[in-house]
Amino acid sequence: MTAAKNEPTTPARRRAPGMSPEQRRAMIIQAAIPLITEYGSAVTTAKIARAAGIGEGTVFRVFADKDELLQACIAEALSPEHAVRELDTIDVTQPLPDRLAEAAEALQAHMDRLGAIMGSLGHRGGKHAGTVRGAGREESTTRIRAALADLLEPEKDDLRRPPEQIAALFLGLLFTQPRTDGEPDLSPRELVEVFLHGALSGGAE
Repeated sequence: MTAAKNEPTTPARRRAPGMSPEQRRAMIIQAAIPLITEYGSAVTTAKIARAAGIGEGTVFRVFADKDELLQACIAEALSPEHAVRELDTIDVTQPLPDRLAEAAEALQAHMDRLGAIMGSLGHRGGKHAGTVRGAGREESTTRIRAALADLLEPEKDDLRRPPEQIAALFLGLLFTQPRTDGEPDLSPRELVEVFLHGALSGGAE
């Protein structure tokens, strides 16, 4: 009895705090998006669960079925939150061309993420791809346009139109940049130069 008292004791392991359903949903969505980009709607919930480091049953404790999970991933890809945060961190004391070039890079990355997941689902998941149309896309564009307008505010008095309208024009050029055979796409800096100074090579002088 006495000897037993002197034996070292192993401290009891404390379990990490459990995730809330909202936190678990977010974790599963983040694990699922790269797989959906790769496999489209053919991805299995078992593969998603392995990527998230959880059992497959856990997926169905926070999502009714795979369709709901796919729709949640599309909504996350469409969400402007990440792009708006990046726009909000751009230093407004920089020259306007620098601000817009940073904004173009952030927004192109946002479009690439959305395009990757939508392109993957477009082949075999048309009903899921359709969920991004309508109010969700409009709200996303509205929030991004407002954040971009804030970047233009310091030049408000020098703009031909209100910042909101200039922001909409810039987004239109960025989102619909045409591809030309044999010519590389405009870099963000080149796109900004064309937007601010026009198509003539001496326009920026």
